[in-house]
Amino acid sequence: MSVDTISKTPAGFTRDLGVYEVNLRQYSDSGTFKDFATHLPRLQAMGVGILWFMPIHPIGIKNRKGSLGSYYSVRDYCAVDPAYGTMEEFVALVDEIHDRGMYIILDWVANHTAWDHPWTLDHPEFYEKDAEQNFRPPFPEWEDVIHLNFAIPELRREMTNALRFWVEHCGIDGYRCDMANLVRYDYWAEAISELRDIRPLFFLAEAEDRALLDAGFDCIYNWNVHHWMNGLVKGQSHVQGLESMLNADFFQFPEPYYQMLFTSNHDENSWNGSAIERLGIAMEACVVLSFTLPGMPLVYSGQEAGQLGRLQFFDKDLIAWKEDKMADLFTRLYTLKKGNPALWNGTYGGSLKRIPNSHHEQVFSFLREKDGRKVLVLINFSHEELVVQLTSYPIAGEYTDVLTGRQTQLAQDGSFRIKAWAYHLFEK
Repeated sequence: MSVDTISKTPAGFTRDLGVYEVNLRQYSDSGTFKDFATHLPRLQAMGVGILWFMPIHPIGIKNRKGSLGSYYSVRDYCAVDPAYGTMEEFVALVDEIHDRGMYIILDWVANHTAWDHPWTLDHPEFYEKDAEQNFRPPFPEWEDVIHLNFAIPELRREMTNALRFWVEHCGIDGYRCDMANLVRYDYWAEAISELRDIRPLFFLAEAEDRALLDAGFDCIYNWNVHHWMNGLVKGQSHVQGLESMLNADFFQFPEPYYQMLFTSNHDENSWNGSAIERLGIAMEACVVLSFTLPGMPLVYSGQEAGQLGRLQFFDKDLIAWKEDKMADLFTRLYTLKKGNPALWNGTYGGSLKRIPNSHHEQVFSFLREKDGRKVLVLINFSHEELVVQLTSYPIAGEYTDVLTGRQTQLAQDGSFRIKAWAYHLFEK
């Protein structure tokens, strides 16, 4: 695909950006738009490109879980929950995000609403029913929400109008669509096409199905790499398994679309454990991998502060903000991604070339190159320090060590000493 063709794709403005997921409720004592705005200078300096806000809509009261309920139980698609502030304050936040050179996407829950959404009274025909013609949850364990029926034309129109509202009235830059695979794909194709008539927008699907790319999404999740990461410290994952994913997950991925790569998100953190809890000593290595494979990296609120514990999902549970080494690592990785075209997203970036090494069962080594710019990555996914020799690929030359900022001369078939669960990053 030519550069000219790629530059016209809807996601063009995202080519060198990563995503940062905002859990507004747990971000500050107040959990408001105003208080979050005080973090924007820090996030801008860290290199964040796209801020993904978990749903900001009013939360259902009927059948609510916990004291505050789930973000994903939406009571009104065209309003903000008063707990976060006012619509005017949200628009002001969007403006400041844009003024700082960042973008904002909203989490959109199209598959279901809260039990007390006005549609339950005004348009009960919008909903799926059980055998007794009662509203029903999409799944038994999701008892705080009820399932919509996208075979109803009037529902499709109302949903698209709500999507248009946030783009036209608030100026947002796209959507992360919750459980996108549960909504009819012909609806997504119809809605996304209409929304892109307004201006270029970014659409991220919480799903792995590549058919959603044909429906208009720019990016889908990659769960395979995430599950591989979770198995590392348990001895359930090995470098050979990662290599086998390259063919299916990356080398055969359709252009020019992206895959979301992540070490944590709101679901993983709350239900399966924080990144530190799940990944342990392998966490930093996994973060580096998520930023250097040909995908779009995601960072979850609090990861840059070394968040140790899980955040409660239905109750207030403040992030433990503190200075942490992870903030520096994320800053270096975001900066590297933006500054070196080899690491840009999808077809905008360079292809991945696997480099054989003397410890191929433990060390993953590869090069990405675009327009003469290179990034060399070596990651030791093992419990032992190793001296690794690269073989069969020309890497000689002067590089910058990304972690130290120092100029380094690399010799052809050079050797590298890598500590357990450590990594080397060089750019040229």
